Amino acid sequence: MRRMKIIVTKFGGSSVADNIQIDKVKDIITSDKRRKYVVVSAPGKRSENDIKITDTLYTCKRNIEENLPFEQIFQIVVDRFTEIQKKLGTDVDFDKEFSIILENMKKGACQDYVASRGEYLNGKMIARYIGYDFIDAAKVIKFDEKGRFLEEKTDKALKRELSKHEYALIPGFYGSKPDGSIKTFSRGGSDVTGALVARASEASVYENWTDVSGFLMADPRIVKDPKPIESLTFQELRELSYMGASVLHEDAIYPAKIAGIPINIRNTNRPQDKGTIITAEPGKRSKERIITGIAGSKDFTVIAIYKNMLSTERGFIRKLAGIMEDYDIPLEHLPSGIDTVSAVISNKAINDRLGELVDEIKQQLHPDSIDVFDDIALIATVGLGMAARQGVSAKLFGALAGANVNVRMIDQGSSEMNIIVGVNNKDFKTAIRAIYEAFENQ
Repeated sequence: MRRMKIIVTKFGGSSVADNIQIDKVKDIITSDKRRKYVVVSAPGKRSENDIKITDTLYTCKRNIEENLPFEQIFQIVVDRFTEIQKKLGTDVDFDKEFSIILENMKKGACQDYVASRGEYLNGKMIARYIGYDFIDAAKVIKFDEKGRFLEEKTDKALKRELSKHEYALIPGFYGSKPDGSIKTFSRGGSDVTGALVARASEASVYENWTDVSGFLMADPRIVKDPKPIESLTFQELRELSYMGASVLHEDAIYPAKIAGIPINIRNTNRPQDKGTIITAEPGKRSKERIITGIAGSKDFTVIAIYKNMLSTERGFIRKLAGIMEDYDIPLEHLPSGIDTVSAVISNKAINDRLGELVDEIKQQLHPDSIDVFDDIALIATVGLGMAARQGVSAKLFGALAGANVNVRMIDQGSSEMNIIVGVNNKDFKTAIRAIYEAFENQ
């Protein structure tokens, strides 16, 4: 008998923010029996001015550490869950759960424990509401005693536990150390949990439900009604995410990628939309598609170094990278010429040390000149189809010239999958609109 395909679904904070959203989640889950395993976040914002449950719990912990009153803040969490449960009509013994959590907080429970309780409580309640078994993530998501994630141990624990349940719900974001203490992933870690469950269950697809219908070709706050991206590869996703197109937690890519499981970004509020499919291989695409998307970020600094005969000087780039390492400043990009090299770094990473950094470069590398530009925005035009098409660069730079945008830096990877340009911060939106319009009807 052929095994039924499994779909793993993960719902973000906005998808489980209140009883109305949780009703939508139930409809989605029960509409397809293949949706066997579910991962949920803590309740997110119900409106723009609302506060996430996790942020409220962080405030509780901070007040405890500073010997400030925290009971009233914790009551906000109690009231939120009590209200949702009452409207859903479930019967989780929250009084007992709240009492245990409060007692542990008074005894000095770690921040990770406190922050994870939003997922834990929401998971228990939603599991009861949809009729799924509840699996505490602390049983199956494993970290070592130093808080480092144990990938293979987690995979084995998940496989063993999931085999006992036909339908189950696992809260995202946290796991446990060998002594049983709670350890969380970084913010957005529920995406990672979902991908791990998908890998362990050998799912046919990992659905990541949020409040957007997948990726768009450009930021809708900059470009009006940008076209949706129906499909993209993990490589393209990595490039776009790095440059600010943040729909999916980057670390969630890896477990699904190594298992060859497609990720489908879906909209809880518009389940009829197909969303974006992310796969290892390009699959069938329109022959006319050249670029996949455009993304960018502002506030970078370019340190342009000129030194005669630089290309023949051994160890120059290594020394430059060493200076950055000593200052704990990541090198974002390193475009170079025969006698020039430019270090592109984030303004946040510099943290008011620019003068000191430039002096160190002068002292160690003895350049003929250094120019510094600290108001640079980077824009990446990404697409696997770019390498096989002539005239892409001409079209891109022609569009920027037509929009009177001065290009301050150009960087293209050896894969020819992206072209990154540096422009002045003030030209950021103009540049993105110009590039989009050039390739909109590709």
